[in-house]
Amino acid sequence: MIAVLQRVSEASVHVDGAVIGQIGSGMLVLLCVEKGDTEAVAERMLAKMLKLRIFSDAAGKMNLSVQDVGGGLLVVSQFTLAADLAGGNRPSFTQAAAPEEGRRLYEYFVAQAQKAHPVVQTGQFAADMKVALINDGPITIPMRMTA
Repeated sequence: MIAVLQRVSEASVHVDGAVIGQIGSGMLVLLCVEKGDTEAVAERMLAKMLKLRIFSDAAGKMNLSVQDVGGGLLVVSQFTLAADLAGGNRPSFTQAAAPEEGRRLYEYFVAQAQKAHPVVQTGQFAADMKVALINDGPITIPMRMTA
């Protein structure tokens, strides 16, 4: 499982011109399910994300988690994070999970996030989404978990 985490002042997802997910301060999570990923991988990734200290404390040090600051999570599926660029100029996505499995684990990840965190918004799996954000810092963290 691959994720790109962005600390944001605000973020939103639009589908067909309508806002379907929106948060204020918090973390935008671009999430890719890869072949071989499991519920256990999703759970480990979520646990690490929620504890990741990327928010500033009173002294200005990155010492607080999204849970510590009460920030929101906006979780957006993004299979293109599995892009393999080794073969030429057109990316290959062979390591991304098949759409049915990707949807299942994405939805599992979101359900677990909603149980563990009070503010969780989402994009729409397999939709043509427009994602808007104000990256705070900027802080952008790539993350990968394997079975």
